[in-house]
Amino acid sequence: MRRTADIVFGPARVAVFVDGCFWHGCPEHGTRIPSTNEWYWPVKIKRNKDRDTDTTQRLESGGWTVVRVWEHESVAAAVARIEAHLVNRRPKASESDAPPPLRRGA
Repeated sequence: MRRTADIVFGPARVAVFVDGCFWHGCPEHGTRIPSTNEWYWPVKIKRNKDRDTDTTQRLESGGWTVVRVWEHESVAAAVARIEAHLVNRRPKASESDAPPPLRRGA
C-alpha cells in the first residue's frame, strides 16, 4: 500500500490528510469537470475517493484515527479538529510515571 499521510502524530496514532477539492471530489468545490478529456476526470476522481475511503478504513482498523481536512477549510477550524482528536488520543500517564511536583526555590 503506497499511501502517505500529510501529518502523522505517531504516539497518539492520528493521521491527517489534507485533501485538495478538485482531486478528492469536495462536495462544495470539486464539482467542476474540465472540458478537456471530460470522460477521464469523473473516473479519476472516483478512484481517488475510493482510495481515500480504503486508506481511512485500513488505518482505522489498525487503531489509528484519521482526520481529513479540505484545502478550503480555515486553518483555525482544521487545527481545532485535529487538536480535539489529539487530546482524546493522548496517552494517560499513570501516577508512578508522573514527574514529581516542582517546589519553589528547588
